[in-house]
Amino acid sequence: MIKQAIIVEGRYDKNTLSQIVDAPIYETNGFGIFKDRKRLAMLRRIAQERGVIIFTDSDGAGFVIRNFLKGALPKNKVLHAYIPDVYGKERRKAEASKEGKLGVEGMTKEILLEALEKAGAQELQPVGEPITKTDLFLCGLSGPGSKEKRMRLMEELELPEHLGSNAFLDTLNLLMQRDEFLQRYGEKDG
Repeated sequence: MIKQAIIVEGRYDKNTLSQIVDAPIYETNGFGIFKDRKRLAMLRRIAQERGVIIFTDSDGAGFVIRNFLKGALPKNKVLHAYIPDVYGKERRKAEASKEGKLGVEGMTKEILLEALEKAGAQELQPVGEPITKTDLFLCGLSGPGSKEKRMRLMEELELPEHLGSNAFLDTLNLLMQRDEFLQRYGEKDG
């Protein structure tokens, strides 16, 4: 597992990377990150705790997003992964992008792994047991009737309300150890 969280532009980039690396991966939703204060605050906290790797496309839009994040996140906690300029069209698209370059989703596994290695991605040295989906269920944070309690916790931790269940679990594991989580949230009533 990679120690740092990876920040990508969109869901197709996330899907591509999640098939080849074991790391928490967060989307900017393209330029949506410019207005999403909660998501940006969450990324700042994650950067502070574990560090992040910004992995955007090599086109103009990718560099605008990268530069925005570069200014918004703690500089000493940010690594940058770059993909080469490869011209072509992603399989799922009817036509090539405006600049004609492939994005993260269109790169080969080898290119992506090399970019992460060059960026300085580090292997995570596990400290303890991770928080699991079972822990969330037993704490009343997943399953029937859990939404209100989960939303309160997300608000307390200043996490975006639309964070998916897997991203929520990844984020909890980035922000705290399992023992701390169970001590703080395991005994609370709904």
